[in-house]
Amino acid sequence: MNREEKLKKIIEEIKNDEENKKYTEQGIDPLFSAPKEARIVIVGQAPGIKAQENKLYWKDKSGDKLRVWTGIDEKTFYNSNLLAIIPMDFYYPGKGKNGDLPPRKDFGDKWHNKILELLPDVELFILIGKYAQGFYLKGKLKDNLTDTVRAYKEYLPKFFPIVHPSPLNIRWLKKNPWFEDEVVPTLKEMVTKIMKRWNKFFWYIKTAWQPLVFHEIQNAPSTIMDVAAVLF
Repeated sequence: MNREEKLKKIIEEIKNDEENKKYTEQGIDPLFSAPKEARIVIVGQAPGIKAQENKLYWKDKSGDKLRVWTGIDEKTFYNSNLLAIIPMDFYYPGKGKNGDLPPRKDFGDKWHNKILELLPDVELFILIGKYAQGFYLKGKLKDNLTDTVRAYKEYLPKFFPIVHPSPLNIRWLKKNPWFEDEVVPTLKEMVTKIMKRWNKFFWYIKTAWQPLVFHEIQNAPSTIMDVAAVLF
């Protein structure tokens, strides 16, 4: 079974899971993205109702702010295969007294590892909010989200915890100016380096590697990894 077949199998398993049948019966598919070239995984909470209806994640003010923080333009955000979007729940969990309900507790345990097995080249996980951080930083969390985010360097280079970019967090951002002054620039720098490095690599493969293969130029790199070694 190749990778695409494995991914399709996982999607069917998600749709047919007893806990998700109510969504499947309404024609609602799980909302996530896991391209094989992904080097960065963005882990958020769960799709909002608009995201679920439009089948497009982070297409709102929170997404706009996230793109500013990461230095990724909208076109790249949605079209680059270097980004995977894997929230803590792939369905809108519903409305509660104080906003949207949290992602279901067992969802990450059930599905994330299966999907991540298909993403062997991920370099960075951006963990947005307490649910993503609680799942990926088990046993390493600080007393609260603010302290966890403030201690972000302790989780690098693999994990980068941040606050949710929702407009509802404007008071938190004003109370904690160090986040946008110190943390965001580091996040943007890390994301930019990864994106540039791999965009350069795939551009080279597309424009130079294939001609070398097809025209059998002497002294051409023997493998793609040789090309990577030259570039990096």
